[in-house]
Parts: sequence; C-alpha cells; structure tokens
Amino acid sequence: MMVQAVLQPLTFDDFVALYPEDGGRYELRYGVITERRPIGAHVRRASPQETEVISLIRRKLDFEIERLDLPYFIPQSCLVKPGREAEGYLPDIIVLDQAKAQADPYWRKYSSVSSGDPVRLIFEVVSTNWQDDYLTKLAEYEKLGIPEYWIVDYRALGGVRFIGSPKWRWAQPPTLTVRVAKMPKRYC
Repeated sequence: MMVQAVLQPLTFDDFVALYPEDGGRYELRYGVITERRPIGAHVRRASPQETEVISLIRRKLDFEIERLDLPYFIPQSCLVKPGREAEGYLPDIIVLDQAKAQADPYWRKYSSVSSGDPVRLIFEVVSTNWQDDYLTKLAEYEKLGIPEYWIVDYRALGGVRFIGSPKWRWAQPPTLTVRVAKMPKRYC
C-alpha cells in the first residue's frame, strides 16, 4: 500500500508567519513561497541597473515626501495581501500612509498590509517576470483600490500590447522626470 502526502497550499497568514528570514525576497504565488529575486551563481540576480533604478526612485520619493511634508513613508519591505487567499506580493517600492498603516492589523506584526487603504503608491521595476507586473499585479492592486501603480520597464521587457512595437532599444535610457508641485487632494 502506497501513501502519498498531499500538500495544502499556504494561505497568506501561513506565509507571513513562516516568512524565511534569510534575507531573500519572497512572494506567495498560488499557495507556494517563491523567491522574487533569487540569489546565487546558478540563477538570475537583480542587475546592477535594476538595483540602481529602484534606489533612485526610492530616494526621489523620500525627498518629495519630506519636501511636501506628507504623512507617508517607504518601508524597506512590505507584503501586500491581495484578495486571493493563497497570494502575497512584495513590491519593489511601496508608499504607505503612516496612520492607515498603523491601523492595519497586519502592519505591526508582519510589516504587511491586508488592504489597499494604507497604500498610496506601488512601483514595480520589471524584470524577467514582466507578465506578473503587467497583468496579475495590475489586476490585483486595482481590485484592492490602490490609487497608483507604476510599472518601470527600463529594458522594454513587456509585451508589445503594453509598450508598443517596435520596442525601442536605447544606448542610454531616456530621462523621465516627474515633478509634483502639490499632491492632489484624493491622495492626502
């Protein structure tokens, strides 16, 4: 007689309770813990350019939050619990409303948010998993009511449907400057 163990998919609550503490970046996808940007010689690492883009955006956002004296902050890491129970996303950059984050039951215990209410803005810098950023996460963040979701696709990895054809290849990527004189009332 043969007995086979059936593994149950993890829930978001299981995931945040079991989150690996090895310094990696993980998401919950279809009930399975997956590494976002695997590290090691045998797998693709975040490119230096990708890391620089994320760092630049984070610095500029921090500066504007401070300059405009907004009650927001950018956590080092924050999981987002979408509507589907066996999912959990780890954005590259997330901007949270300080008071609303404190009111979220997942924030103090897990550095996570269980709704879109505390979230002001999410940035994803596209890597090889561009379908997740353009399709899956866009739909889930929209369902949560997250007011701003920006996709940074500096290497033009996204499908033609999203970024056009032909895809432009730049020797030096163009500069995009976004200036906010005053945050629109709907975000305050």
